[in-house]
Amino acid sequence: MPRLLHTADWQIGKPFRWVEDTAKRSRLQQVRIAMIERLSALAQEHRPEALLVAGDLFDSAAVPTATVLEVLEAIAAIPCPVLVIPGNHDHGGAGGLWRRNDVQREMTRRCPDLHLLLERRPVEIGDLVVLPCPLLRQHESDSPTAWLESFDWSQLPADRCRVVLAHGSVQGFGASDADLNAATAGRRSDSNRLCLERLPPAEIDYIALGDWHALHAVSDRCWYSGTPEPDRFPRTPEDQRGQVLLVELARGTRPAVTPLPTASLRWHNERISLRSAADLHRLDQWLEHRIGRRVGRDLLRLELEGQLGLAEHQRLGERLEELRQALLHLRLRGHCHRRPEADELLALRDCPEGPLIRAVAEQLCQGLKAAGEPGEVERLETALCELHRLTDLERNAQETPCA
Repeated sequence: MPRLLHTADWQIGKPFRWVEDTAKRSRLQQVRIAMIERLSALAQEHRPEALLVAGDLFDSAAVPTATVLEVLEAIAAIPCPVLVIPGNHDHGGAGGLWRRNDVQREMTRRCPDLHLLLERRPVEIGDLVVLPCPLLRQHESDSPTAWLESFDWSQLPADRCRVVLAHGSVQGFGASDADLNAATAGRRSDSNRLCLERLPPAEIDYIALGDWHALHAVSDRCWYSGTPEPDRFPRTPEDQRGQVLLVELARGTRPAVTPLPTASLRWHNERISLRSAADLHRLDQWLEHRIGRRVGRDLLRLELEGQLGLAEHQRLGERLEELRQALLHLRLRGHCHRRPEADELLALRDCPEGPLIRAVAEQLCQGLKAAGEPGEVERLETALCELHRLTDLERNAQETPCA
């Protein structure tokens, strides 16, 4: 049974502009290149006939030459032919990355086993016949697979497995409406639509798709591989990213498809309600379980809601600052309000550190009772929080023994 590795949507050169720290942004870009080494190791282990890249190997036509050279060097080490079609981000037409003189020159010099498929015609490689459907413009109004609708299948070798390689959003080919909606959710237009329902299923052994960045089976013979290195936070627990597909084929039978993990970074999405010290402990346990002591290898989208007392809210702020330093990126959504607990207000009003603190605390508490507007309440609570923080600092300084 011939084997192939199916991957897509590497999007090398993706800018990640939403990451403010330039060093961390560079790290996100670099891991996408380092991922090619893991693909090379998998090719060494499984010995496929070819590695197929179903479009968007690069993120845009503006990828720097130095980055292109790094990528070509890494691809050259893959121990099997690498077949690539252009996608919408790296289309194969005028103005696209693949038309650049430096890219064409260095491909010839550095990557003799990289085959850029710009023509819609069968390509025989080993025991496979690959039927490429490249995008020659960023937005194609006709289906990139349209050339196969009138194709004479009898001209292909009867004993070789047929693989369609395409980039775009699905229209059919045996998938349910729910599956199609899941696979095409968020697609921005009707361009690059793949009319797979018009193709003869009996003539095709596998369809390798790119464009959708999560793993998705359109049918038992048609798969999106998803991106090998995640580039966004998961929407649902089933939103699987960070893999390549090992596909084992036999002419006229259902292929065996096995996802192989390739991601080095972990993207987490969590929502938590905080109302007590026990909730803070639960957050710490979740972080320990999912991230542990790793540094610089995780990204977290954390949605907060609820309210905490002054001391617990201060602990939350300290924990979030620790996370900002340890994570590649922390994205906070929602808000956990600060609201002084009754015992905290009493402690401030009876503060032994001095009459001035007691007087300020009493005035703020009286103002909080009389406040009606939400903005005024928030300002007074913020002032009480700051007073509590300063009092804690003063108390800790007095308790610290002299050297």
